[in-house]
Amino acid sequence: MRRQVLIGFAWFAAALLAGCGTAPSSSGPAEKSLILATTTSTQDSGLLDELLPAFTRDSGWQVKTVAVGSGQAIELGRRGEADVLLVHSPAAEEKFVAEGSAGSRRLVMHNDFVLLGPKADPAEVRGTSSTNAMKKIATAQAVFISRGDESGTHSREKDLWSRAGVTPGGSWYQSTGQGMGATLRVASEKAGYTVSDRATYLTQRGTLELEVLSEGDPGLLNVYHVIEMTAKAGSRVQPDGAKAFADWIVAAPAQRLIGEFGRTEFGRPLFTPDAGKDEATLGQ
Repeated sequence: MRRQVLIGFAWFAAALLAGCGTAPSSSGPAEKSLILATTTSTQDSGLLDELLPAFTRDSGWQVKTVAVGSGQAIELGRRGEADVLLVHSPAAEEKFVAEGSAGSRRLVMHNDFVLLGPKADPAEVRGTSSTNAMKKIATAQAVFISRGDESGTHSREKDLWSRAGVTPGGSWYQSTGQGMGATLRVASEKAGYTVSDRATYLTQRGTLELEVLSEGDPGLLNVYHVIEMTAKAGSRVQPDGAKAFADWIVAAPAQRLIGEFGRTEFGRPLFTPDAGKDEATLGQ
């Protein structure tokens, strides 16, 4: 009889716990998770694979990444659909921050853009300045592949056309509407010219029939900033997570990771850490 009572009690206790949805993990801390909207270049280059696990280990925050063009990343921030942005379109960033829904904008790093094209170089741009190269491509009506996605890279490409006094158009000028990696593949397949950040090109050049034909002038500097979103952008934004990521990426340990990224594989870092520097001095 006593054994039957004990069995009945055990069955009742188990049923009660199940009905209440009790599980051993329910008493643990809730996962801290934030959304990072960033550029395809930070993803395609592999930099995020280096940084994000270290950030999670140091802070306890998990990161969900949305890799799009800088323009789209900024729009996600504007709609309150991202907590923090890592982008490289300075003019658009400044305009966005002035709207008031974002918090601080801080310098993180830079690399540079390069003008790429086929080895045959039908427009004969090799070794010329970026402005002259764009003029020559337009004059020759050589195939040019644009991202066409309002990314930071696309914005810089448009700026280069403007400096060259050219309004591109016609069958020779083609847009992919895709990220950097996909655009590089299309340019390679079509033996066309394109503008790319150097890091993405270096990590993919083994699969491409493209060469660096113009580089090094001031118009090709590529600067990245981190922007914290605030509750002014919407109730879903997590300012604590945004600040944690922004503080972390400009601190010395993360800056060292950025400065070493790519050195072993390519013999040179793919990005230069810049936190705390005077932005006016970059590239000098």
